[in-house]
Amino acid sequence: MPHALAALALPLLLLLAFGVSLAAAAEWQAVEQEKTYAISGTTGPALYASIGERGPVVGGGRRTIAYTTFDLKWSRDYRPQPDGSCTLVSAKPWLTIIYNLPKPSQKLPEPVATNWKTFIDGMRRHEKVHGEHMKEMVDRIIATTVGVNVADDPKCQKVRQAIQKPLSEASQEQRARSSEFDRAEMSQGANVHGLILGLVNGG
Repeated sequence: MPHALAALALPLLLLLAFGVSLAAAAEWQAVEQEKTYAISGTTGPALYASIGERGPVVGGGRRTIAYTTFDLKWSRDYRPQPDGSCTLVSAKPWLTIIYNLPKPSQKLPEPVATNWKTFIDGMRRHEKVHGEHMKEMVDRIIATTVGVNVADDPKCQKVRQAIQKPLSEASQEQRARSSEFDRAEMSQGANVHGLILGLVNGG
């Protein structure tokens, strides 16, 4: 599920500790990638207008400035126990986070080039927070699912269902935190609102 920052609607577009041990968190690392989409223009207003025209459409049909997606896969070790129960003894994630950002298709004159760098660096930092939220979601999943034991489950089928609830809860919380972060960042006078004004009014 992507997390997007709306490009045109200003009143729009992550941290809790979940008790995951440092040792568990250190056992995996996310892969982070950056992709870009081309925009045109050599002035701040023209660049922002091009974002509005070419920005990817994410959820609800809205154009976005930038958005972050992820691909998450798991290797889980379910082990039958001597008493007939089953325990999830380990879960190793493979998380790839993809940051999608705009990129001018031509060389920018000054002071537009400097203003653009300020804008895109700020947007990159914003999207990195979404990435951190995704990493924390994975840590929460590890903390709330590894060790789950289900009785009378010699074939380790029931335990797979038992972990669906904490998986869903972690995902829902991550989405809610991302949405709240976007709302705060895009409010009047807040970070992203300021980045947009700096680009558009800077030349």
